Amino acid sequence: MQLQDLKKLKSGTDVRGVAVGTPEQITLTDQAVTLIVKGFLKWLSQKTGKTRFKIAVGNDSRISAERIISCVKNACITSGADFVYTGLSSTPSMFILLKESDFLCDASIMITASHLPYDRNGLKFFTPDGGLDSKDIDEVLYCAAEGNFLSGKGKCENKSFMDEYCKILVAKVEKECGILPLKGKKIIVDAGNGAGGFFTEKVLKPLGADTTGSQFLEPDGRFPNHIPNPEDKQAIDSLSRAVIREKADLGIIFDTDVDRAACVDEHGGEINRNALIALVSAILLKDKKGVIVTDSVTSNGLTEFIESIGGKHLRFKRGYKNVIGKCVELNESGTYSPLAIETSGHAAFKENYYLDDGAYLITKILICLSNQAKDNKSLTSLIENLKRPAEEGEVRISFNGNSADFKAEGKQVIEDLKNFAQSKENMQLAPDNYEGVKFTTKFGTVIVRMSVHDPVMPINFESDDIGGTKLVACQLLEILSSYRFLELENLTNYTL
Repeated sequence: MQLQDLKKLKSGTDVRGVAVGTPEQITLTDQAVTLIVKGFLKWLSQKTGKTRFKIAVGNDSRISAERIISCVKNACITSGADFVYTGLSSTPSMFILLKESDFLCDASIMITASHLPYDRNGLKFFTPDGGLDSKDIDEVLYCAAEGNFLSGKGKCENKSFMDEYCKILVAKVEKECGILPLKGKKIIVDAGNGAGGFFTEKVLKPLGADTTGSQFLEPDGRFPNHIPNPEDKQAIDSLSRAVIREKADLGIIFDTDVDRAACVDEHGGEINRNALIALVSAILLKDKKGVIVTDSVTSNGLTEFIESIGGKHLRFKRGYKNVIGKCVELNESGTYSPLAIETSGHAAFKENYYLDDGAYLITKILICLSNQAKDNKSLTSLIENLKRPAEEGEVRISFNGNSADFKAEGKQVIEDLKNFAQSKENMQLAPDNYEGVKFTTKFGTVIVRMSVHDPVMPINFESDDIGGTKLVACQLLEILSSYRFLELENLTNYTL
């Protein structure tokens, strides 16, 4: 395969493609997987000076996992690397095993495509220094296209890490709260048939929780009930109904590979996006004040909340590696920053290797839930002063058949919007925006940006007035209607 073909599989800091379908539809082919893994091992050799490696490999519940595991295994052993198959795993566990296990692995590979549809899959790479960044992926793909791979004959073994990983989480809660701190609490999990079903049996029950009513725990890579995605309305609504039906104290939802999470309170109220960030900020800033780094689409009310409890809020470019990188940069420069978190549910704690781990995020919330209960207080009482907009929403518009180069065209649209906003007295550009364009009108605030992974332009609206977001959307629709390469049906429907 040529480099240009391999580059089409790059998705931010991962490799992703179509893995199920007809031969013509599949882009994440056996050849592509084999070349990319061999390229990764070659890249690893260039970085470390070593020629023999031990590689841990895990997967989520996707139906294409078996095929891709076989390709990864073959690529490893024919490159002289020992292959350790960990089975059904969470993405964060594949990094933690490099730091806190006796596996003695040099690197790990997670087979996942996060929340994407069932027909997609991908590869995510870790070294003991963390997940690869965008530049690293470029180098891996170059190595894959160049050839001249390592050779040899590696060994194979099966060895799960998930039990040990769960014991680490349980021990953390017990250290803070004592034995069986969740006894008397009903806490339910919605795993969306992804990899997160382990959390009920191996974390919540050992802590004393009643998990009756948890749903969609069985791995099923076709995701028959709803998309395993904390941002998906259908998924959150399903969990909310379950919490109310079961009279639970808390509901937890994970994405497919458990690097993201969100919650529902005892009343079925969503603790997600700005509310989730506010809750975790309140937990962390209670002990030590610092900077909370978020993506750019967080609300003004969140900024006010963080500042009201003694912290500082820094918005940065969307993309979890971007906010994590900024958090690391702040700490290395001497500015304490305990958390990097996106509204999508990616949350990386300084205390946990800056790893975005949905299970660790929930573990911190469980500790808070237990401590709040000792004082007869609810979890959400911590964020009762969070100012929430009267309305907020997101619309995703795509590029149609008239698009020649969606990245260049999207960039031009954003620049045009900046210039337009600057020319109007009734519009004001936000001074704290790091991607896309963010401006305020008398009706509300709008953020227009390019998706990190897809040929899509997400638009976020926020207004303090009922009906305000539709009025902002109408203004934006008028401006964007002249671009023939944009598919504006979703935006049009939002204004109706």
